[in-house]
Amino acid sequence: MFEGDNKREKILVLLTCCFALFMAMLDNTVVNVALPRLAHDLHAGISGLQWVVDGYVLAFASLMLTGGILGDRYGRKRTFLTGLGVFTFFSLMCGLSGTTSHLIAFRGLQGIGGALLMPGTLSILTVTFPAHERAKAIGIWAGVSGLALSLGPTLGGYLVQHVGWASVFFINVPIGILGFIVGLRTIRESRSEQARHLDIPGLALGTGALFSLTYALIEANQDSWTSPMIVTALVAAVVLFVAFLQYEKRAREPMMPLQFFRIPAFSAGNTVAFSISLGMFGTFFFMSLYLQIIRGYGPFAAGLRFLPLTGVIVIAAPLAGRYASKFGSRLPMIVGPLLAGTGLLLLSRVGVATPFSRIFPVFMMMGFGMGITMTPMTAAVMNAVGAQRAGMGSAMTNTSREVGGVFGIALLGTLLTTKLKSTFSALLAPLSLPAAQKAAIVASGGHGQIDPAAIANLAPQKMNAVNHAFGLAFVDGFHIALMVAAFFLIVASIVSWRFISAGAPQREVVPGAEPVAVH
Repeated sequence: MFEGDNKREKILVLLTCCFALFMAMLDNTVVNVALPRLAHDLHAGISGLQWVVDGYVLAFASLMLTGGILGDRYGRKRTFLTGLGVFTFFSLMCGLSGTTSHLIAFRGLQGIGGALLMPGTLSILTVTFPAHERAKAIGIWAGVSGLALSLGPTLGGYLVQHVGWASVFFINVPIGILGFIVGLRTIRESRSEQARHLDIPGLALGTGALFSLTYALIEANQDSWTSPMIVTALVAAVVLFVAFLQYEKRAREPMMPLQFFRIPAFSAGNTVAFSISLGMFGTFFFMSLYLQIIRGYGPFAAGLRFLPLTGVIVIAAPLAGRYASKFGSRLPMIVGPLLAGTGLLLLSRVGVATPFSRIFPVFMMMGFGMGITMTPMTAAVMNAVGAQRAGMGSAMTNTSREVGGVFGIALLGTLLTTKLKSTFSALLAPLSLPAAQKAAIVASGGHGQIDPAAIANLAPQKMNAVNHAFGLAFVDGFHIALMVAAFFLIVASIVSWRFISAGAPQREVVPGAEPVAVH
Protein backbone atom coordinates (compact mmCIF):
# COMPACT_ATOMS: atom_id res chain seq x y z
CA MET A 1 0.00 0.00 0.00
CA PHE A 2 2.77 2.43 1.01
CA GLU A 3 6.47 2.52 0.12
CA GLY A 4 9.74 2.99 1.99
CA ASP A 5 11.59 1.68 5.03
CA ASN A 6 9.26 3.56 7.38
CA LYS A 7 6.14 1.85 6.05
CA ARG A 8 5.17 0.52 9.51
CA GLU A 9 5.50 3.99 11.05
CA LYS A 10 3.33 5.50 8.32
CA ILE A 11 0.57 2.96 8.96
CA LEU A 12 0.64 3.55 12.74
CA VAL A 13 0.44 7.33 12.30
CA LEU A 14 -2.42 6.92 9.81
CA LEU A 15 -4.35 4.66 12.19
CA THR A 16 -3.84 7.04 15.12
CA CYS A 17 -5.09 10.07 13.19
CA CYS A 18 -8.04 8.09 11.88
CA PHE A 19 -8.86 6.93 15.40
CA ALA A 20 -9.15 10.51 16.68
CA LEU A 21 -10.99 11.63 13.56
CA PHE A 22 -13.50 8.84 14.08
CA MET A 23 -14.43 10.27 17.47
CA ALA A 24 -14.85 13.82 16.20
CA MET A 25 -16.92 12.79 13.19
CA LEU A 26 -19.04 10.37 15.21
CA ASP A 27 -20.03 13.27 17.44
CA ASN A 28 -21.38 15.25 14.49
CA THR A 29 -23.79 12.58 13.33
CA VAL A 30 -24.99 11.16 16.64
CA VAL A 31 -26.12 14.62 17.77
CA ASN A 32 -28.36 15.06 14.73
CA VAL A 33 -30.35 11.92 15.52
CA ALA A 34 -30.79 13.14 19.11
CA LEU A 35 -32.30 16.50 18.08
CA PRO A 36 -36.03 15.64 18.45
CA ARG A 37 -35.39 14.08 21.88
CA LEU A 38 -33.38 17.13 22.91
CA ALA A 39 -36.27 19.33 21.78
CA HIS A 40 -38.64 17.35 24.01
CA ASP A 41 -36.44 16.97 27.10
CA LEU A 42 -34.89 20.45 27.11
CA HIS A 43 -37.89 22.28 25.58
CA ALA A 44 -35.78 23.52 22.66
CA GLY A 45 -37.27 24.90 19.45
CA ILE A 46 -35.73 24.77 15.97
CA SER A 47 -33.54 27.80 16.72
CA GLY A 48 -32.31 26.14 19.92
CA LEU A 49 -31.51 22.96 18.01
CA GLN A 50 -29.70 25.04 15.38
CA TRP A 51 -27.54 26.52 18.14
CA VAL A 52 -26.81 23.06 19.58
CA VAL A 53 -25.34 22.11 16.19
CA ASP A 54 -23.95 25.50 15.19
CA GLY A 55 -22.53 26.33 18.63
CA TYR A 56 -20.06 23.52 18.12
CA VAL A 57 -19.49 24.13 14.43
CA LEU A 58 -19.11 27.90 14.88
CA ALA A 59 -16.29 27.52 17.42
CA PHE A 60 -14.79 24.78 15.28
CA ALA A 61 -14.83 26.89 12.12
CA SER A 62 -13.68 30.11 13.79
CA LEU A 63 -10.62 28.58 15.45
CA MET A 64 -9.63 26.02 12.81
CA LEU A 65 -7.03 28.27 11.17
CA THR A 66 -5.62 29.17 14.57
CA GLY A 67 -5.41 25.47 15.42
CA GLY A 68 -3.43 24.85 12.24
CA ILE A 69 -1.02 27.71 13.01
CA LEU A 70 -0.54 26.50 16.59
CA GLY A 71 0.32 23.05 15.29
CA ASP A 72 2.79 24.40 12.72
CA ARG A 73 4.45 26.66 15.28
CA TYR A 74 4.38 24.80 18.62
CA GLY A 75 4.17 21.21 17.46
CA ARG A 76 1.48 19.26 15.65
CA LYS A 77 1.51 16.38 18.10
CA ARG A 78 1.23 18.70 21.12
CA THR A 79 -1.64 20.67 19.61
CA PHE A 80 -3.41 17.51 18.44
CA LEU A 81 -3.29 15.91 21.91
CA THR A 82 -4.37 19.15 23.61
CA GLY A 83 -7.40 19.35 21.34
CA LEU A 84 -8.21 15.72 21.98
CA GLY A 85 -8.15 16.30 25.74
CA VAL A 86 -10.34 19.42 25.56
CA PHE A 87 -12.80 17.70 23.25
CA THR A 88 -13.09 14.69 25.53
CA PHE A 89 -13.61 16.73 28.72
CA PHE A 90 -16.34 18.92 27.27
CA SER A 91 -18.04 15.90 25.75
CA LEU A 92 -18.49 14.77 29.35
CA MET A 93 -19.85 18.19 30.32
CA CYS A 94 -22.31 18.18 27.38
CA GLY A 95 -23.76 14.92 28.65
CA LEU A 96 -24.18 16.42 32.12
CA SER A 97 -26.03 19.51 30.83
CA GLY A 98 -29.47 20.18 32.29
CA THR A 99 -30.58 23.11 30.11
CA THR A 100 -30.38 24.11 26.46
CA SER A 101 -28.15 27.10 27.28
CA HIS A 102 -25.68 24.91 29.18
CA LEU A 103 -25.56 22.40 26.36
CA ILE A 104 -24.97 25.12 23.76
CA ALA A 105 -22.13 26.61 25.88
CA PHE A 106 -20.40 23.26 26.38
CA ARG A 107 -20.85 22.42 22.70
CA GLY A 108 -18.99 25.63 21.86
CA LEU A 109 -16.14 24.67 24.19
CA GLN A 110 -16.14 21.19 22.70
CA GLY A 111 -15.73 22.88 19.31
CA ILE A 112 -12.55 24.59 20.54
CA GLY A 113 -11.09 21.15 21.19
CA GLY A 114 -12.16 20.01 17.75
CA ALA A 115 -10.48 23.05 16.17
CA LEU A 116 -7.17 22.08 17.77
CA LEU A 117 -7.64 18.40 17.01
CA MET A 118 -8.83 18.30 13.40
CA PRO A 119 -6.05 20.25 11.58
CA GLY A 120 -3.53 17.97 13.27
CA THR A 121 -4.94 14.85 11.67
CA LEU A 122 -4.44 16.16 8.14
CA SER A 123 -1.21 18.08 8.69
CA ILE A 124 0.41 15.08 10.40
CA LEU A 125 -0.58 12.90 7.43
CA THR A 126 0.67 15.50 4.95
CA VAL A 127 4.18 15.67 6.46
CA THR A 128 4.28 11.88 6.87
CA PHE A 129 3.28 10.90 3.31
CA PRO A 130 4.91 12.15 0.07
CA ALA A 131 2.72 13.65 -2.66
CA HIS A 132 2.28 10.43 -4.66
CA GLU A 133 0.99 8.57 -1.55
CA ARG A 134 -0.90 11.44 0.02
CA ALA A 135 -4.21 11.04 -1.82
CA LYS A 136 -4.26 7.33 -0.92
CA ALA A 137 -3.67 8.09 2.78
CA ILE A 138 -6.28 10.85 2.75
CA GLY A 139 -8.65 8.42 1.04
CA ILE A 140 -8.36 6.05 4.01
CA TRP A 141 -8.71 9.03 6.36
CA ALA A 142 -11.90 10.07 4.55
CA GLY A 143 -13.13 6.47 4.59
CA VAL A 144 -12.85 6.40 8.38
CA SER A 145 -14.72 9.68 8.44
CA GLY A 146 -17.41 8.02 6.36
CA LEU A 147 -17.46 5.01 8.70
CA ALA A 148 -18.12 7.36 11.62
CA LEU A 149 -20.84 9.03 9.56
CA SER A 150 -22.43 5.66 8.81
CA LEU A 151 -22.28 4.37 12.38
CA GLY A 152 -23.24 7.70 13.96
CA PRO A 153 -26.97 7.84 13.12
CA THR A 154 -27.52 4.14 13.86
CA LEU A 155 -25.46 3.99 17.04
CA GLY A 156 -26.73 7.38 18.14
CA GLY A 157 -30.32 6.41 17.46
CA TYR A 158 -29.94 3.23 19.53
CA LEU A 159 -28.33 5.11 22.43
CA VAL A 160 -30.91 7.90 22.38
CA GLN A 161 -33.80 5.44 22.30
CA HIS A 162 -32.52 3.01 24.94
CA VAL A 163 -30.15 5.04 27.15
CA GLY A 164 -30.91 8.75 26.64
CA TRP A 165 -29.57 11.68 24.65
CA ALA A 166 -26.69 12.32 27.08
CA SER A 167 -25.13 8.99 26.10
CA VAL A 168 -24.25 10.33 22.63
CA PHE A 169 -21.78 12.66 24.38
CA PHE A 170 -20.61 10.22 27.05
CA ILE A 171 -19.53 7.76 24.35
CA ASN A 172 -16.73 10.16 23.38
CA VAL A 173 -15.07 9.92 26.79
CA PRO A 174 -13.56 6.38 26.62
CA ILE A 175 -12.77 6.84 22.92
CA GLY A 176 -10.98 10.13 23.63
CA ILE A 177 -8.96 8.70 26.52
CA LEU A 178 -7.83 5.72 24.46
CA GLY A 179 -7.02 7.96 21.49
CA PHE A 180 -4.88 10.20 23.73
CA ILE A 181 -2.84 7.24 24.99
CA VAL A 182 -2.31 5.81 21.50
CA GLY A 183 -1.39 9.21 20.04
CA LEU A 184 1.08 9.91 22.84
CA ARG A 185 2.98 6.76 21.92
CA THR A 186 2.84 6.69 18.13
CA ILE A 187 2.94 10.24 16.70
CA ARG A 188 6.27 11.98 16.17
CA GLU A 189 6.45 15.68 16.87
CA SER A 190 6.80 17.97 13.85
CA ARG A 191 6.82 21.71 13.23
CA SER A 192 6.87 23.92 10.18
CA GLU A 193 10.14 25.62 9.25
CA GLN A 194 8.04 28.61 8.23
CA ALA A 195 5.78 28.75 11.30
CA ARG A 196 3.83 31.99 11.66
CA HIS A 197 2.73 34.10 14.60
CA LEU A 198 -0.86 34.09 15.79
CA ASP A 199 -3.05 36.64 14.05
CA ILE A 200 -5.24 37.79 16.95
CA PRO A 201 -6.87 40.78 15.15
CA GLY A 202 -7.67 38.59 12.14
CA LEU A 203 -9.12 35.92 14.42
CA ALA A 204 -11.32 38.46 16.22
CA LEU A 205 -12.59 40.05 13.00
CA GLY A 206 -13.25 36.73 11.24
CA THR A 207 -14.95 35.15 14.24
CA GLY A 208 -17.03 38.27 14.83
CA ALA A 209 -18.23 38.31 11.21
CA LEU A 210 -19.17 34.63 11.23
CA PHE A 211 -20.91 34.84 14.60
CA SER A 212 -22.88 37.95 13.61
CA LEU A 213 -24.11 36.33 10.41
CA THR A 214 -25.01 33.08 12.18
CA TYR A 215 -26.83 34.97 14.93
CA ALA A 216 -28.87 36.97 12.42
CA LEU A 217 -29.85 33.91 10.38
CA ILE A 218 -30.85 31.76 13.36
CA GLU A 219 -32.54 34.39 15.50
CA ALA A 220 -34.51 35.69 12.52
CA ASN A 221 -36.63 32.58 13.15
CA GLN A 222 -37.94 34.28 16.27
CA ASP A 223 -37.67 37.96 15.36
CA SER A 224 -38.60 39.62 12.11
CA TRP A 225 -35.94 40.40 9.53
CA THR A 226 -36.55 44.09 10.18
CA SER A 227 -36.00 43.93 13.94
CA PRO A 228 -33.16 46.20 15.17
CA MET A 229 -31.09 43.29 16.53
CA ILE A 230 -31.24 41.31 13.29
CA VAL A 231 -30.47 44.33 11.08
CA THR A 232 -27.59 45.31 13.40
CA ALA A 233 -26.18 41.78 13.30
CA LEU A 234 -26.33 41.64 9.49
CA VAL A 235 -24.66 45.05 9.14
CA ALA A 236 -21.99 44.00 11.67
CA ALA A 237 -21.33 40.81 9.72
CA VAL A 238 -20.71 42.76 6.50
CA VAL A 239 -18.54 45.42 8.17
CA LEU A 240 -16.47 42.87 10.10
CA PHE A 241 -15.99 40.67 7.02
CA VAL A 242 -14.78 43.60 4.90
CA ALA A 243 -12.48 44.69 7.74
CA PHE A 244 -11.18 41.11 8.02
CA LEU A 245 -10.28 40.99 4.32
CA GLN A 246 -8.62 44.41 4.41
CA TYR A 247 -6.60 43.52 7.51
CA GLU A 248 -5.51 40.15 6.11
CA LYS A 249 -4.27 41.86 2.93
CA ARG A 250 -1.99 44.16 4.92
CA ALA A 251 -0.98 41.91 7.83
CA ARG A 252 2.67 40.84 7.93
CA GLU A 253 1.69 37.30 8.96
CA PRO A 254 -2.04 36.90 8.26
CA MET A 255 -4.09 34.07 9.70
CA MET A 256 -5.49 33.33 6.23
CA PRO A 257 -2.95 34.21 3.52
CA LEU A 258 -5.20 35.48 0.75
CA GLN A 259 -2.55 34.88 -1.92
CA PHE A 260 -3.29 31.16 -1.76
CA PHE A 261 -6.68 31.90 -3.27
CA ARG A 262 -4.84 32.85 -6.47
CA ILE A 263 -4.10 29.12 -6.88
CA PRO A 264 -7.09 27.74 -8.83
CA ALA A 265 -7.00 24.31 -7.16
CA PHE A 266 -6.92 25.88 -3.70
CA SER A 267 -9.86 28.22 -4.35
CA ALA A 268 -11.93 25.59 -6.13
CA GLY A 269 -11.22 22.97 -3.46
CA ASN A 270 -12.38 25.28 -0.69
CA THR A 271 -15.50 26.26 -2.64
CA VAL A 272 -16.38 22.59 -3.04
CA ALA A 273 -15.61 21.93 0.65
CA PHE A 274 -18.03 24.70 1.65
CA SER A 275 -20.78 23.48 -0.66
CA ILE A 276 -20.55 19.75 0.05
CA SER A 277 -20.65 20.42 3.79
CA LEU A 278 -23.64 22.73 3.41
CA GLY A 279 -25.49 19.94 1.61
CA MET A 280 -24.42 17.24 4.06
CA PHE A 281 -25.19 19.19 7.25
CA GLY A 282 -28.52 20.26 5.81
CA THR A 283 -29.42 16.69 4.86
CA PHE A 284 -28.60 15.23 8.27
CA PHE A 285 -30.24 18.05 10.24
CA PHE A 286 -33.49 18.33 8.31
CA MET A 287 -33.93 14.67 7.39
CA SER A 288 -33.51 13.75 11.08
CA LEU A 289 -36.38 16.11 11.93
CA TYR A 290 -38.45 14.94 8.95
CA LEU A 291 -38.06 11.23 9.68
CA GLN A 292 -38.85 11.56 13.39
CA ILE A 293 -41.29 14.48 13.66
CA ILE A 294 -43.21 14.08 10.40
CA ARG A 295 -42.86 10.37 9.65
CA GLY A 296 -42.94 9.24 13.30
CA TYR A 297 -39.87 7.00 13.26
CA GLY A 298 -38.02 6.44 16.53
CA PRO A 299 -34.37 7.58 16.84
CA PHE A 300 -32.96 4.12 16.04
CA ALA A 301 -35.27 3.54 13.07
CA ALA A 302 -34.42 7.00 11.73
CA GLY A 303 -30.70 6.34 12.18
CA LEU A 304 -30.93 3.08 10.23
CA ARG A 305 -32.46 4.94 7.30
CA PHE A 306 -29.33 7.04 6.91
CA LEU A 307 -27.21 3.95 6.19
CA PRO A 308 -27.75 4.02 2.40
CA LEU A 309 -26.27 7.53 2.36
CA THR A 310 -23.45 7.15 4.87
CA GLY A 311 -22.58 3.57 3.98
CA VAL A 312 -21.87 4.47 0.35
CA ILE A 313 -19.55 7.29 1.54
CA VAL A 314 -17.45 4.65 3.33
CA ILE A 315 -17.03 2.69 0.11
CA ALA A 316 -16.65 5.60 -2.30
CA ALA A 317 -14.13 7.78 -0.39
CA PRO A 318 -11.14 5.36 -0.48
CA LEU A 319 -11.85 4.45 -4.11
CA ALA A 320 -11.89 8.13 -5.02
CA GLY A 321 -8.58 8.59 -3.19
CA ARG A 322 -6.94 5.89 -5.30
CA TYR A 323 -8.45 7.38 -8.46
CA ALA A 324 -7.21 10.89 -7.59
CA SER A 325 -3.67 9.64 -6.90
CA LYS A 326 -3.53 8.19 -10.45
CA PHE A 327 -5.68 10.48 -12.57
CA GLY A 328 -6.17 13.69 -10.54
CA SER A 329 -9.09 15.28 -8.73
CA ARG A 330 -10.96 17.00 -11.56
CA LEU A 331 -13.51 14.39 -12.68
CA PRO A 332 -14.72 13.31 -9.21
CA MET A 333 -14.91 16.95 -8.11
CA ILE A 334 -17.20 17.67 -11.07
CA VAL A 335 -19.39 14.58 -10.89
CA GLY A 336 -19.64 14.28 -7.09
CA PRO A 337 -21.31 17.61 -6.27
CA LEU A 338 -23.55 17.23 -9.31
CA LEU A 339 -24.85 13.86 -8.06
CA ALA A 340 -25.31 15.17 -4.51
CA GLY A 341 -27.12 18.28 -5.76
CA THR A 342 -29.39 16.22 -7.98
CA GLY A 343 -30.19 14.05 -4.97
CA LEU A 344 -31.22 17.10 -2.96
CA LEU A 345 -33.49 18.23 -5.79
CA LEU A 346 -35.14 14.79 -5.79
CA LEU A 347 -35.56 14.92 -2.00
CA SER A 348 -37.30 18.26 -2.42
CA ARG A 349 -40.19 16.28 -3.96
CA VAL A 350 -40.89 14.09 -0.91
CA GLY A 351 -44.22 14.49 0.88
CA VAL A 352 -45.62 13.69 4.30
CA ALA A 353 -46.19 10.05 3.30
CA THR A 354 -43.50 9.33 0.68
CA PRO A 355 -42.41 5.67 1.13
CA PHE A 356 -38.79 5.22 2.13
CA SER A 357 -38.31 2.90 -0.84
CA ARG A 358 -38.30 6.07 -2.98
CA ILE A 359 -35.86 7.88 -0.70
CA PHE A 360 -33.44 4.91 -0.47
CA PRO A 361 -31.93 5.20 -4.00
CA VAL A 362 -31.66 8.98 -3.66
CA PHE A 363 -29.68 8.56 -0.43
CA MET A 364 -27.36 6.10 -2.20
CA MET A 365 -26.77 8.53 -5.07
CA MET A 366 -26.05 11.37 -2.65
CA GLY A 367 -23.68 9.20 -0.61
CA PHE A 368 -21.75 8.25 -3.73
CA GLY A 369 -21.56 11.88 -4.85
CA MET A 370 -20.33 13.11 -1.48
CA GLY A 371 -17.94 10.17 -1.08
CA ILE A 372 -16.17 10.64 -4.41
CA THR A 373 -15.86 14.39 -3.77
CA MET A 374 -14.32 14.53 -0.29
CA THR A 375 -10.95 12.86 -0.86
CA PRO A 376 -10.03 14.44 -4.23
CA MET A 377 -11.16 17.83 -2.90
CA THR A 378 -8.93 17.55 0.17
CA ALA A 379 -5.99 16.20 -1.81
CA ALA A 380 -6.27 19.08 -4.29
CA VAL A 381 -6.05 21.67 -1.51
CA MET A 382 -3.23 19.92 0.38
CA ASN A 383 -1.11 19.40 -2.73
CA ALA A 384 -1.64 23.04 -3.69
CA VAL A 385 -0.07 24.40 -0.49
CA GLY A 386 2.72 21.86 0.15
CA ALA A 387 4.15 20.27 3.27
CA GLN A 388 5.50 23.46 4.84
CA ARG A 389 2.00 24.93 4.91
CA ALA A 390 0.29 21.66 5.82
CA GLY A 391 -1.29 23.06 8.97
CA MET A 392 -2.67 26.08 7.15
CA GLY A 393 -3.91 23.99 4.23
CA SER A 394 -5.68 21.41 6.36
CA ALA A 395 -7.12 24.11 8.58
CA MET A 396 -8.37 26.10 5.59
CA THR A 397 -10.16 23.18 3.94
CA ASN A 398 -11.71 22.15 7.26
CA THR A 399 -12.68 25.76 7.96
CA SER A 400 -14.43 25.93 4.60
CA ARG A 401 -16.20 22.69 5.44
CA GLU A 402 -17.29 23.88 8.86
CA VAL A 403 -18.34 27.34 7.65
CA GLY A 404 -20.45 25.56 5.04
CA GLY A 405 -22.05 23.59 7.85
CA VAL A 406 -22.69 26.70 9.97
CA PHE A 407 -24.12 28.59 7.02
CA GLY A 408 -26.17 25.60 5.90
CA ILE A 409 -27.85 24.99 9.24
CA ALA A 410 -28.43 28.71 9.86
CA LEU A 411 -29.60 29.74 6.39
CA LEU A 412 -31.56 26.60 5.51
CA GLY A 413 -33.15 26.51 8.96
CA THR A 414 -34.32 30.08 8.56
CA LEU A 415 -35.74 29.36 5.11
CA LEU A 416 -37.56 26.29 6.42
CA THR A 417 -38.99 28.06 9.46
CA THR A 418 -40.09 31.16 7.54
CA LYS A 419 -41.85 29.10 4.88
CA LEU A 420 -43.30 26.74 7.50
CA LYS A 421 -44.93 29.61 9.41
CA SER A 422 -46.47 31.26 6.35
CA THR A 423 -47.79 27.98 4.92
CA PHE A 424 -49.04 26.78 8.31
CA SER A 425 -50.93 30.02 8.89
CA ALA A 426 -52.59 29.76 5.47
CA LEU A 427 -53.57 26.11 6.01
CA LEU A 428 -55.16 26.91 9.38
CA ALA A 429 -57.38 29.65 7.91
CA PRO A 430 -60.28 27.30 6.92
CA LEU A 431 -60.50 25.96 10.50
CA SER A 432 -61.91 29.27 11.82
CA LEU A 433 -59.79 29.23 14.97
CA PRO A 434 -59.78 32.23 17.37
CA ALA A 435 -57.05 34.66 16.34
CA ALA A 436 -55.10 34.32 19.59
CA GLN A 437 -55.19 30.52 19.49
CA LYS A 438 -54.20 30.43 15.83
CA ALA A 439 -51.24 32.73 16.55
CA ALA A 440 -50.16 30.49 19.45
CA ILE A 441 -50.38 27.36 17.28
CA VAL A 442 -48.40 28.95 14.42
CA ALA A 443 -45.77 30.24 16.87
CA SER A 444 -45.33 26.78 18.44
CA GLY A 445 -45.15 25.20 14.98
CA GLY A 446 -42.34 27.59 14.14
CA HIS A 447 -40.35 25.89 16.92
CA GLY A 448 -40.61 22.58 15.08
CA GLN A 449 -43.45 20.96 16.98
CA ILE A 450 -46.95 21.92 18.12
CA ASP A 451 -47.37 22.73 21.79
CA PRO A 452 -50.04 20.28 23.11
CA ALA A 453 -51.41 23.05 25.35
CA ALA A 454 -52.18 25.19 22.29
CA ILE A 455 -54.57 22.59 20.85
CA ALA A 456 -55.77 20.90 24.05
CA ASN A 457 -59.31 22.35 23.84
CA LEU A 458 -59.89 21.42 20.18
CA ALA A 459 -62.23 18.67 19.05
CA PRO A 460 -60.40 15.54 17.81
CA GLN A 461 -61.26 16.30 14.19
CA LYS A 462 -59.82 19.82 14.36
CA MET A 463 -56.80 18.57 16.31
CA ASN A 464 -56.05 16.07 13.55
CA ALA A 465 -56.50 18.80 10.94
CA VAL A 466 -54.00 21.03 12.75
CA ASN A 467 -51.43 18.22 12.96
CA HIS A 468 -51.92 17.37 9.29
CA ALA A 469 -51.53 21.04 8.33
CA PHE A 470 -48.30 21.21 10.33
CA GLY A 471 -46.89 18.21 8.45
CA LEU A 472 -47.72 19.80 5.10
CA ALA A 473 -46.21 23.13 6.18
CA PHE A 474 -43.01 21.49 7.45
CA VAL A 475 -42.52 19.62 4.19
CA ASP A 476 -43.17 22.84 2.23
CA GLY A 477 -40.38 24.59 4.12
CA PHE A 478 -38.21 21.50 3.84
CA HIS A 479 -38.49 21.65 0.04
CA ILE A 480 -37.26 25.26 -0.12
CA ALA A 481 -34.24 24.49 2.09
CA LEU A 482 -33.19 21.48 0.01
CA MET A 483 -33.50 23.32 -3.30
CA VAL A 484 -31.25 26.11 -2.06
CA ALA A 485 -28.69 23.54 -0.85
CA ALA A 486 -28.82 21.86 -4.27
CA PHE A 487 -28.03 25.19 -5.94
CA PHE A 488 -24.78 25.51 -3.96
CA LEU A 489 -23.69 22.00 -4.93
CA ILE A 490 -24.37 22.51 -8.63
CA VAL A 491 -22.35 25.74 -8.52
CA ALA A 492 -19.50 23.78 -6.87
CA SER A 493 -19.54 21.29 -9.74
CA ILE A 494 -19.25 24.12 -12.27
CA VAL A 495 -16.36 25.68 -10.30
CA SER A 496 -14.49 22.33 -10.35
CA TRP A 497 -15.04 21.97 -14.10
CA ARG A 498 -13.67 25.45 -14.66
CA PHE A 499 -10.70 25.61 -12.26
CA ILE A 500 -9.43 22.11 -11.40
CA SER A 501 -6.75 20.94 -13.83
CA ALA A 502 -6.75 17.47 -15.35
CA GLY A 503 -3.93 14.98 -14.81
CA ALA A 504 -2.31 13.07 -11.97
CA PRO A 505 -0.43 14.79 -9.13
CA GLN A 506 3.33 14.80 -9.57
CA ARG A 507 5.83 13.15 -7.24
CA GLU A 508 8.15 15.13 -5.02
CA VAL A 509 11.53 14.79 -6.64
CA VAL A 510 13.63 16.00 -3.72
CA PRO A 511 12.85 14.62 -0.22
CA GLY A 512 11.47 17.38 1.98
CA ALA A 513 10.94 19.75 -0.94
CA GLU A 514 7.72 21.55 -1.60
CA PRO A 515 5.32 19.38 -3.64
CA VAL A 516 4.64 20.75 -7.08
CA ALA A 517 1.30 19.00 -7.59
CA VAL A 518 -1.70 21.28 -7.69
CA HIS A 519 -4.46 18.97 -8.92
